[in-house]
Parts: sequence; structure tokens; C-alpha cells
Amino acid sequence: MDTATQPSSASADAAPYDLVVLGATGFVGQILCRYLLQHVNQVDADKTVKWAIAGRSPAKLDDLKAALGAAAANLPSLIVDVSDPASVQTLCAQARVIISTVGPYALRGELLVKTCAETGTDYCDLTGEPQWIRRMIRRYQSAAQQSGARIVHCCGFDSIPSDLGVFYLQQQAQQQFAQPCDRVKMQVKEARGGVSGGTAASGLNAVKEAIADPTIRQELANPYSLCPETPANHPPTMIPVAYDPDRQTWVAPFVMAEVNTRIVLRSNALMDYAYGSTFQYEEAIITGPDLPGWLAAQGLKLTMDALVLAATLPPTRWLLENTLLPKSGEGPTPEEQAQGFYDLRFYGTTPTGQTLQVTVTGDRDPGYGSTAKIVAQAGLCLAQDCPKSAQPGGFWTPAALFGAALITRLEKYAGLTFNLVG
Repeated sequence: MDTATQPSSASADAAPYDLVVLGATGFVGQILCRYLLQHVNQVDADKTVKWAIAGRSPAKLDDLKAALGAAAANLPSLIVDVSDPASVQTLCAQARVIISTVGPYALRGELLVKTCAETGTDYCDLTGEPQWIRRMIRRYQSAAQQSGARIVHCCGFDSIPSDLGVFYLQQQAQQQFAQPCDRVKMQVKEARGGVSGGTAASGLNAVKEAIADPTIRQELANPYSLCPETPANHPPTMIPVAYDPDRQTWVAPFVMAEVNTRIVLRSNALMDYAYGSTFQYEEAIITGPDLPGWLAAQGLKLTMDALVLAATLPPTRWLLENTLLPKSGEGPTPEEQAQGFYDLRFYGTTPTGQTLQVTVTGDRDPGYGSTAKIVAQAGLCLAQDCPKSAQPGGFWTPAALFGAALITRLEKYAGLTFNLVG
């Protein structure tokens, strides 16, 4: 399409809405809208944030507004079909920033990313699908750079706590040691929360793509698959069951490491290797010391391996999709969301052997309650704290684009903490 006919980044800045939530009637979209409505009404007293909800069904949008109460009576709603180019073009003409919760993104997300990249509309989402992210970067990076659109994937629990946790740790390392840590380990100390239907659907779709395409299997074996280059050898993203002598505990693989590690490594590359050209990062789950810890780690590893194997075989994949895993749009109750939490520990080591530890905690379940607040603040940060004159268009990561500005927002408004230990 002739780019001369496309809206420029200047016209994107003049759009009537600062922020549009696409997929507002979905499970996580509803939580996001409830939080955003409360935040804008309480924090932005002058109502300077102009935002709208968007989705495919007018009836469902009306039901959402009714469920949100009187405060949402005048909330604008936009009808959007993410498979229709004209509909998506109209959406992008009305928004400075779009938050998309419409997954699996590999099935439903490309047209919106393409149109945002061409029109200069800023965008963030909740994807955890590295094979799709790589495709989007390859296909639309040039268009985003030309239009000024900032595209930021992985703005939920995967991967903002990991990405900004490492960013925060490296800030502390520079202050204390005047050098970054070239080795960082993130370990999940505690967490409570269920698997979302959207996450399950995205994971199964990634397995289907890998089975059908050997090049995707090769990409998923490369931790640097989202980086512009491969600066050094890096261990696989999924660690084996191992004993950590520094922490005196057994650790097991953490399933989100597949995407989080890639995002952290891309952040390092986008920031001109501020963490070092040989920087390495890993994630794991703490299972405890001695024999009970070893047994727990082995149990988690066996369960993960069994699920992956089941997902590769059509009969067992059907069983997973239709009986065991939550459906898209399903999730925990509000009470379960409120009772959820997570506690992540980051351990860094400098090239000269100095060490430090930071923690990142969240006050809701990772997949829904916390994710909704995180992506809302990412969208607001993109709209309010990141002028296009300061950060050019392209495919960014949360740490590389938002940095300390988003950490401030998350601590002030989203129930996260970032703390140096000791």
C-alpha cells in the first residue's frame, strides 16, 4: 500500500483517543478496563486521558459498560473486526496508543501490528509468542521506523517483571560497582495464580506451528531469536533440574523463561549491550533444599515434559484443549485474583565477582489481576511519558523503551515493588 496515503505519526498524535483497549470484552480485557476506569477517575482528576473500549460485538461492549457501572456511562466504544483491514485502519486513525488483548496473537494479531506500523500508531500487547514476535519484527520493523510507531510486545507478567527486574538490578549494579552484572539469575520464590485460557491457547498454537515448520523449531532453540544479532553463546532458555549452591536450594525450569529470556536479551541488544556483550540470563523456580526440594523439582520437570509431549500428539492435544486446559476467556474468580501474588528474586554477578540481589513482587495473581494493571500502566506510560521526539519508531522491549518511568508507575499504581536486598 502506498505509504503516502497513510496517516503520519503527526496525525496519530492528533487522534481523538489517547488510549484504546482492544479486546475489552474478553476476560483479561474486562479486568483491565475496570482497573483503568478506576485509575483514570482517581488519579487523573482532570480526566486528561481520553480513552475508549473496542471489540467486535456491540452488545458485549454495552454489557461491559453496564457491568462497569455509572462511571462508564459515557465511555466511548468502538466496533472493530481485527480481520478486516478497513476496520483496523479506522481504529488506528482514532488512537494514539492501542492496547491489544486479542490473542492468540499468531492467529489474530498481525493485521493490527501491520496497520499500527504503517500509520504511526503506538501499540502494546500481552503476547508470549516468540515465534510470532520474530515474524512481526522481520516484516514490519522498517515500516514502524519510518512512521514512528513504537511496538511493544510482552507487556504483562510475561515479560515486564523479568525485563524490568533485570533493568533495575543493573541500575543498582552501576551505582554500587560502576559496572553491570554479566550473569543474572531470576528465581521464582513464591507465586499463586492459575493458567489463563489465552496463555494455554497461545502455547498450544506455538506447538502446532513448531510441528508444521522446522524453521520455527530452530528459532525456538535459539535464545537470541529476537535479537538483531547473536553476540555470544548462551545456554538454553529452559534449565535442567539443578542444585544452586549459592542459594542452597534445588531449582526447576520455569515455563515463562522461553519468552522472558528472549525479551531480556533483546533489551540488552537494543540498549547497545549495556549489560555486556557476553551477558547471560536464566530463570528457574525455587523448590527447596534437600530431598523434598529435589523431588518437587523433578515433579515439576516431569509435569512440564508430559504437557509438552501431550501437546505434540494430536489425540492428547485434543484432550488438553477440550478437557484439561482452561478455555480462552476463562479464568480465576475476583477473590482468587485478589489472593494471588508473586515474589521473584534476581541474583546478579559482575565480571569481577561482586554480587547483589533484588526482589520484584506483585500483589495479584500473575496471569490476570497483576497483568491487567501492568499492561494498563504500560499503555499509559507509552501515551504520557514517552514522546515520539525522544524515542523513535520500531519494535521495542519494555525495559528498552519504558525503563525507570514504568518502574515508577508500577510501584505507585500497580502493586509491584522493586527492592534491593541488603
